[in-house]
Amino acid sequence: METPNLHFRTAPVKLPRPLATTLAQPGQAADEPMVWLRRGEGTVAWGQAAGLEITGPDRFGQAAAWFSDVIAAAQVEGPGGGSQVPGMCPMALGTFSFADNSAMPSRLVIPAVAVSQRRGIDWITTAAVGEAPNPLAIWQAIAASATDNPAPLPAMQELPGHHSATTWPDVIAEALDAIGHRVVDKVVLARDVLATAAQSVDLRTVALSLAGAYSNCWTFLLDGLVGATPELLVRSARGLVTSRVLAGTIRRTGDDVADLARAASLARSSKDLEEHQFAVESVVQALRPFTEELSVPDAPSVLHLPNVMHLATDVVGDLIGRDLAGGHGSAPASLVLAGALHPTAAVCGTPRQAAFELLEHLEQADRGRYSGPVGWMAADGAGEWGIALRCAQFNQDRRQAQLWAGGGIVAASDPAGELAETEAKLAPMRQALGLTTV
Repeated sequence: METPNLHFRTAPVKLPRPLATTLAQPGQAADEPMVWLRRGEGTVAWGQAAGLEITGPDRFGQAAAWFSDVIAAAQVEGPGGGSQVPGMCPMALGTFSFADNSAMPSRLVIPAVAVSQRRGIDWITTAAVGEAPNPLAIWQAIAASATDNPAPLPAMQELPGHHSATTWPDVIAEALDAIGHRVVDKVVLARDVLATAAQSVDLRTVALSLAGAYSNCWTFLLDGLVGATPELLVRSARGLVTSRVLAGTIRRTGDDVADLARAASLARSSKDLEEHQFAVESVVQALRPFTEELSVPDAPSVLHLPNVMHLATDVVGDLIGRDLAGGHGSAPASLVLAGALHPTAAVCGTPRQAAFELLEHLEQADRGRYSGPVGWMAADGAGEWGIALRCAQFNQDRRQAQLWAGGGIVAASDPAGELAETEAKLAPMRQALGLTTV
């Protein structure tokens, strides 16, 4: 893999709040922006100073090593990795396929222009081969430009994917039979639906809609993949690592009193608690080699989202102070941690290999980047990687998209209930795209 000689320049600026309003600016070109936002903060970026497209089982390690080599060869002006704000240094955004054998390539992109806002601090970074543009001049040009409002959504229609709502309960029944024969303890199955439009979809419109409706989730847009995930695979910064596990779901009714009762029922559900515990254990096992100590709550909490409620557990640990492949300083890079964690039992099942083989057989489709890691990593190894859920992957001309939703299947699962769960999880993207079914 070729290592480009990049020049990075970072400078403080005053950005609009929330940062999502930057999506309405044209940026440096007609390029579709890259987005990582939560609660109004994060990064919006344009262009590509350098990038890597990669496939195969070692995609995480190779991507981390490539980025490490780029940073080692780069000239960096500005705060760099010494800042107290995670990511206030050269960074890359990435989206990775779920499966090692996926036909969909994984991508790591070093943006040409990135505007970021975290902990109330704003900055802009430019990058280029040779000499990077003056970041302050770039920001002034963006801020002074006429607003380029995202285009309204064209009419979109929904079509069945590989499995229809009618046939999905039969797929679940086959999974339950495999569980009954002890092939797996848990398997996470996902089904897809398709969306088509006569005109190209401006994905800025979709990202703005999701960031507004699901501000507590991580809204992302990169290489045609757009969504808002509630699940954080891993966050690492300054020796601390966090992973949010979500498994166990119930749909909201819209009635606050009824939803409180449903949340209590979810917290007591033996089926959902079993499903959740498998996912927590897989995260703990994956993180333990990298940590001196892990903190795991005795019981999950209930995460309330606009459309569903999830059982949630935040696993927190202190990273071992030793140099690992792909890491900077004395701790492993966040992308190395993401590779070690993926796929968790929350998106695959347990035992991992048997569950993957079963889901591959039953789904009969390539998930692409759905349920794979998506997020960012900084030059110092810090970063955030979510799991690409509640999302749609658009094709190159942005006229067709594939949406996915899944659920964890354990012995106590009910096929009709699992179908209802996928319908609830498809709702955010259906609403964001204004889908009508045919």
